Amino acid sequence: MSSRPRAAWPLVAVFTAGYLAAYLLPTIVGRLSVCLGLSTAQSGLVGSALLLSSATAGFTLAGRVETYGPRRPARIGLVLAMAGYGCAALAGSVPLVVMGAMIGGFGSGTATAVAASGIAAQRDPHRTSSLGLLSVSATAGALYLTIPHLGGGHRLPFASIALVALVVWPATARLGGAVPAGPTAPAAARLPHRRSGLVLAGGMLVWSMAQNALWGVSSRIGVDRVGLSEVTIGAVFAAALGAGLLGVMGAGVLGSRLGRAVPIGLGTVIIAASIVLSSSAGSLGQFATGEILWNTVYPVVLSYLIGLAASLDVRGRWAVLAGSTSSVGVACGPMLGSVLSEQAGYPVMGLILGALTLLVAAPVTAVALHTGGRPLVPGSVRRRGGAPAALLAVTTGAVPGAVPKLGAPEQAVTEISLPVRRRRPVRGAFRTAGPAGGAGQSNAYASTSDR
Repeated sequence: MSSRPRAAWPLVAVFTAGYLAAYLLPTIVGRLSVCLGLSTAQSGLVGSALLLSSATAGFTLAGRVETYGPRRPARIGLVLAMAGYGCAALAGSVPLVVMGAMIGGFGSGTATAVAASGIAAQRDPHRTSSLGLLSVSATAGALYLTIPHLGGGHRLPFASIALVALVVWPATARLGGAVPAGPTAPAAARLPHRRSGLVLAGGMLVWSMAQNALWGVSSRIGVDRVGLSEVTIGAVFAAALGAGLLGVMGAGVLGSRLGRAVPIGLGTVIIAASIVLSSSAGSLGQFATGEILWNTVYPVVLSYLIGLAASLDVRGRWAVLAGSTSSVGVACGPMLGSVLSEQAGYPVMGLILGALTLLVAAPVTAVALHTGGRPLVPGSVRRRGGAPAALLAVTTGAVPGAVPKLGAPEQAVTEISLPVRRRRPVRGAFRTAGPAGGAGQSNAYASTSDR
């Protein structure tokens, strides 16, 4: 337990390297379209191939990270990211770019799976996931401010991701090694909360697909519908990601005081409205408002979803599986957004994506209510027939730390039945009832009371 706080920052670094490709997706898709002569749908398909490869890595590693140890898979993922994205940056032909993007995507997914498993084992998964989103948002925001001024075509976004993977490499030395074989190795166990986990994974698939359908074509909306330059769009995205930093910091401060259901449900409704506003924007003000509001709330909800998935299984299997299904949705997003925008136009696309987002809000919020618990307030934990436990701790002078603080998630209580062995009575222990005097009475009392 003492090593977990020290292991948090390497996980945040690996999380940043794994998630960065999805955050840079708009500029990757936009530059592939402009610099390689691909259509919007074709460039979106390349982005989908990258993210689908990332999801494949997550499904492959689900439940296996602790067997191999986090250090080796993390290093393999970072090497694949450096090699794949580096190849895509140096290549000038479409097949080589696609191959490099898919190899790099598999590396990104491997790094993300390692980070997700480690986050689930932390004392506070939501705090660690918030730090990870804070780091990747800051990194992507800085790149959105610099990439438009440097040119470089499609090469610069891929080279940036490879460079971040190289910078993160030294942090893997702080990750643990393989689990030794023998009785100390964790035994395989059945996935807990299977129904809730499946609902959450399916909801995150649709939720992520709707988000990244818009995110993948956001740059095209700014260019085609609003008439903005790449520099202006980059500034809007940087401001939006900066607002996302504030949102993630606010989520970290808020923690679990409101539980997970309220931030997930209310945040998803705000996201749906932001999608409609951004996709139907006709001016810089509307476009910037929609993107900034959307990117402020999106990482907040995502941090609670990651924390919810991590809370379902301390070994991190649901965190990896839910993250991988989310990556499938992320992979399908650019292609869906490109097809909808070409066939129906950007405003209709926004309405469809907003409706999909609202559609998954109810089941995902229900999972948060069912498994995430309520915030611990006076009266939420009661002894049978007695006063609230928090109130009793204050009035009876309980030992500090024996009772959870106000605002902490309510802990589940499980009743355990123990077999009780009944002793057969000894016949000599009982005597005939009746008046007895003197020593006889005292002896009878002694023989029954001593047993």
